[in-house]
Amino acid sequence: MKLTEKQIEVLEILENNSARIPVEDIAKMAELSMAETETILDKLEEMKVLVRFNSVIDWSKVDGHEGVTAMIDVKVAPKRGVGFDEVAQRIYRFKEVRSVYLMSGAYDLSVIIEGRSMNEVARFVSEKLSTLDSVLSTTTHFILKKYKHDGTIFEQSEDDKRIVVSP
Repeated sequence: MKLTEKQIEVLEILENNSARIPVEDIAKMAELSMAETETILDKLEEMKVLVRFNSVIDWSKVDGHEGVTAMIDVKVAPKRGVGFDEVAQRIYRFKEVRSVYLMSGAYDLSVIIEGRSMNEVARFVSEKLSTLDSVLSTTTHFILKKYKHDGTIFEQSEDDKRIVVSP
């Protein structure tokens, strides 16, 4: 899909500042009117290029919201005619699932899930994920600490704060 230079510029601004930047500021940064900016945003949403706005939250700093995140490697038997898509769709419909990726290498899918405890994640794997017909095996990795997520560094050291990194 071919986008205009201004559409790409608006996307880049949103990618780096989506949770905190008003439309007026996007218009100024892209040197567009408010109407032009809103038209571009509407068109990008309609074309499903701009899928949603995200905020990155460090839940580990909020009491009672610590939770557990796990990355699960899944080996599956693809089905004739639909390949991996059908099992991926079945997996991403579970409420615990945050992301599903088709991968190269030893495993076929990488699934990221969130739960309230390791026990809850273990139950998800044993009762929901591993019982799917196409799933041959799983390997679960628990995330112990986030250092960087979606381009956002958590708890920068003093050395990191002195380093200027451009996106």
